[in-house]
Amino acid sequence: MTSSFSNLSLAEPLARAVAEMGYETMTPIQEQAIPVVLSGQDVMGAAQTGTGKTAAFSLPLLQRMLKHENSSTSPARHPVRALVLLPTRELADQVAQQVKLYAKYTNLRCAVVFGGMDMKPQTLELKKGVEVLVATPGRLLDHIEAKNAVLNQVEYVVLDEADRMLDIGFLPDLQRILSYLPKQRITLLFSATFSPEIKRLAGSYLQDPVTIEVARPNETASTVEQRFYSVSDDDKRRALKQIVRQRGITQAFVFVNSKLGCARLARSLEREGLKTTALHGDKSQDERLKALEAFKKGEVDLLVCTDVAARGLDIKDVPAVFNFDIPFNAEDYVHRIGRTGRAGASGLAVSFASGGNDARLVADIEKLIKKPIELEAMEYEEDRPRGRINDGRRHWREEGEAGDARDVLDKLDAPREPRPEVRSSSPARGPVGGRPHRSASRDPFFDKPYEAGEPDTTPAWEAAAKAAPARGISSNIKPKRKVAALFKSAEPS
Repeated sequence: MTSSFSNLSLAEPLARAVAEMGYETMTPIQEQAIPVVLSGQDVMGAAQTGTGKTAAFSLPLLQRMLKHENSSTSPARHPVRALVLLPTRELADQVAQQVKLYAKYTNLRCAVVFGGMDMKPQTLELKKGVEVLVATPGRLLDHIEAKNAVLNQVEYVVLDEADRMLDIGFLPDLQRILSYLPKQRITLLFSATFSPEIKRLAGSYLQDPVTIEVARPNETASTVEQRFYSVSDDDKRRALKQIVRQRGITQAFVFVNSKLGCARLARSLEREGLKTTALHGDKSQDERLKALEAFKKGEVDLLVCTDVAARGLDIKDVPAVFNFDIPFNAEDYVHRIGRTGRAGASGLAVSFASGGNDARLVADIEKLIKKPIELEAMEYEEDRPRGRINDGRRHWREEGEAGDARDVLDKLDAPREPRPEVRSSSPARGPVGGRPHRSASRDPFFDKPYEAGEPDTTPAWEAAAKAAPARGISSNIKPKRKVAALFKSAEPS
């Protein structure tokens, strides 16, 4: 085996694309997986996100498919030969972009299909013919049922982030998709963990796979500084802002456990002057892609997200990750903090724990990563008091910081001066419900007894209309009723 891409026996178009992308030294998963895939064997690989898995399976598969390469425009000459299945839309889009870069100098075509987008553009692309199809399971089944995707010539199947696909309930969809594929094929399965469910899946669909483990499962990067703070729910935002300011953090992921909590936290941080955007499953795909693009370009400081962003996203040089909520699944902690400290860089992972339930979740993380975790007390900077809310708890705010809804609560909760009691001047209108009416000044007109007014008179304009004799109209025809007009009609010239 070799650790250099230049020594791999890749075809010239692939080698040129790899050189353009600046790849020189292979990662451990690439060094071990590429020769095995080139030899045509099934692979069961354990590797964390950010270890270069996409190149590990894409380059050897493209190399093997070059024998089918052709420049024909006929869709029949470009059937689907490699199928890559992934759990999330963002990861599918990212993998498809990478594959297209690797195949840039070949005639092999690549397409991606995922939910949250209109099916028509995807259908048109599939009808043109593609050799490499990257997809999420749900949308792929939609295209299969619509006869847009024919998979009877698939030679290679990649199940990436297989543990995540099982976690979110894709097992029935995977089984249906695999039933459409030929029995004779090469299957590559990559997972962060080898759980019993993953082993059963591999036993059902892989044939004598070569097992590749490049790192101990659930191992966290040694370059990531992990800190756990005991913080109440009410103080989490304050603690987050203080750490960002003290550490001079320019960009960070902020993970929460729910979509609603994600949206609320993003709005709150945005109101407090931080450039923030939200990323969760209830957003449209266009909104999700725009949020990611803004974060990659540095237009956004904090990306508040759910675990939809915990895996696979390749965003370089992110200095910190905050677990605003401790993840329910301990394995998700490893994936979350894997967003920082990538490619050997240093990173910071801060987690806020509150309450008894969080203590249990922290204990699960400690057991999983096999490292002792110490909960630290958060020491807050002295700020200027801003008042209190009705439950008696004081809230503090720095000088010069933008105000928020608590200012309104301060005003509402401020002591009020007693109001002078004003008695009603009319004995007939006494107090109702024990509360006296306030009548500071009354108009004498309303104290006078009722006097009948003059009888109604017909408006002048209607009386004039009745008095005018009808010219040229039979006496048996009732003239139209006149109504008042807002604007006077123009006089005939």
